[in-house]
Amino acid sequence: MTQQDLQLFLQNGPPNGDLVAGLDEIRRVVLLDGIPSNSDGMSELRIHIWLLLMNAPPLRTDIYLDLVRQGASPAYAKIRNDTFRTLTTDPLFRRRVTENSLTRVLNAIAWKLNDANEARVNGWMSPPTLGVPKSVDGSSDAFFPSPASISTRGPRGSVTGTEGSDAGVESSGSVGYVQGMNVLAAPFLYAARSEAEAFAAFDRCITQECPGYVRGSMEGVHKGLALVDQILAVVDPKLSSHLLGKGMKAEIYAFPSVLTMCACTPPLPEVLTLWDFLFAYGPHLNLLCIVAQLVLVRDSLLNSSSPKPDFKPLRARKVIDYTVNFARKIPEDLYEQMIGHAK
Repeated sequence: MTQQDLQLFLQNGPPNGDLVAGLDEIRRVVLLDGIPSNSDGMSELRIHIWLLLMNAPPLRTDIYLDLVRQGASPAYAKIRNDTFRTLTTDPLFRRRVTENSLTRVLNAIAWKLNDANEARVNGWMSPPTLGVPKSVDGSSDAFFPSPASISTRGPRGSVTGTEGSDAGVESSGSVGYVQGMNVLAAPFLYAARSEAEAFAAFDRCITQECPGYVRGSMEGVHKGLALVDQILAVVDPKLSSHLLGKGMKAEIYAFPSVLTMCACTPPLPEVLTLWDFLFAYGPHLNLLCIVAQLVLVRDSLLNSSSPKPDFKPLRARKVIDYTVNFARKIPEDLYEQMIGHAK
């Protein structure tokens, strides 16, 4: 499907108003053709497709601006300590996204997630809660169900750089700013046409798709790391045994890759292609993507007496191809754990 065909499809909607079939068609395009983009990974359609696949409700720009006008959040110092380090070696990102822009989006997220109560107490404008769009039958169910929230999508087996801390999180049950969110936010700002658009997509991602990554002690990330070890043992027992025998668990080498959904691994255009796939079929598949990256460098790892996985450069299409193949090999119970690990 050409960019023009895809644009018309998004503008006019699916034939006969069949929303489920329309979403399936978009997923098919992402998997087989990819979202049309230039060599820098730029696409006018990408952010719209991401928002659609995550079922992110429309956001009025003034909602974002109200959050920005509240000024520095209690997490502001931690945010500023992170933003200047975000994708520093990526010239494409540095050319398109300013540190001030990234700071504003992260600070707005911090207000919305952590500080609504304090804002009310002090008489400031309370960060609004984004509404949930109504479905065709008037219910609050997802208009286009978010892939990561769906446990099944057809027959089983179908594909239907900063370490984290608990900075800014006040309790184990709260979702708030944590170190590493700057890297997770970066691709949204790069792909979006505005800060408000990036904010809407990023907010949806961390509150609906992977809240466990930014809650409490980031238990979702630690669950994901344990699952990476289990998945590798299923997919490539020899490589798994070799790495574990050298004390190389996923918690040592894969923490940034889990937390940022591989956004920590350059180049950025490849990250965008990988994210197209993850938002189409579910961010839980990032765990398989990490295993796929291990298998891509298995020979060098097996031949090393001190193996240390290095995933650079990211090769998105190869990773996706391996992931689709690996998904068919994962036992049902393990796959269910993958789906729920970041919730």
